[in-house]
Amino acid sequence: MIKVIMEVEGMHCPMCENRVNNAVKALAAPRSISSSAKDGITEFTLSDAPDEAAIRAAIEDIGFTVKAYRTENVKKGFSLFGKK
Repeated sequence: MIKVIMEVEGMHCPMCENRVNNAVKALAAPRSISSSAKDGITEFTLSDAPDEAAIRAAIEDIGFTVKAYRTENVKKGFSLFGKK
């Protein structure tokens, strides 16, 4: 699994967060996604590496600016005590 963390400039409210989330969902079908206007961050996880250029373009096409984009590998783990 891949986790994508983006700094997105221009989000000011929950509606902005929703617009960014929907733009990502339309291209990448993430397993999970969240955006924070307060922190200027959008994070999502995918099974495979996403098309960074397409995601950047989709977000910028709706009026926001992607200031930073990074990915992390997420290891699935097993725990008897819940999520790891």
